[in-house]
Amino acid sequence: MPWDRHQMAARAARELKDGMYVNLGIGIPTLVANHIPEGVSVTLQSENGMLGMGPFPYEGEEDPDLINAGKQTITELPHSAYFDSAQSFAMIRGGKIAMAILGAMEVSEEGDLANWMIPGKLVKGMGGAMDLVAGVGRVVVVMDHANKAGESKVLHRCTLPLTGKAVVDRIITNLGVLDVVEGGLRIVECADGVTAEEIRKATEATLV
Repeated sequence: MPWDRHQMAARAARELKDGMYVNLGIGIPTLVANHIPEGVSVTLQSENGMLGMGPFPYEGEEDPDLINAGKQTITELPHSAYFDSAQSFAMIRGGKIAMAILGAMEVSEEGDLANWMIPGKLVKGMGGAMDLVAGVGRVVVVMDHANKAGESKVLHRCTLPLTGKAVVDRIITNLGVLDVVEGGLRIVECADGVTAEEIRKATEATLV
């Protein structure tokens, strides 16, 4: 069976290393906060000005003043710190954030990322994605392998406007884990019950 959203987030959480400063993007990546492995201490950064985000609140315990960059309610921790957007982006642009776990609409075999807009659709803004992919040490994308029409989102070339060129290191989808390597993508891991052949059939990009 392919992984569901929570299983994808749990797999992405295994990328976290003790002591890391990490930014979680909108969508499935926000769920990573609830799957941090036992014994691993990471500090989650939100580009709207928070360091040390806690997990999602339980129903009825939400604080409408406490939100992440995706406008979702979150919790704070005893060591949480608050600051303005300029300080937040100085951290990102200054290379202080070790890893970003982001959603995507398309990823290419060369690690190009498209995740900020679909032409013709209303966009609130590009958010912090372009700064993140340019400034962090490692970029992990978490997304469904295919779109709603069943077409591969793992492509030879992205068709949507790019967020960054050759910025993605690892792709985690509902079918498995792929790494961007010389000449294309390499299958690192298959989801439970999914075969490498099924990943190949579902992928437009070159697999090496």
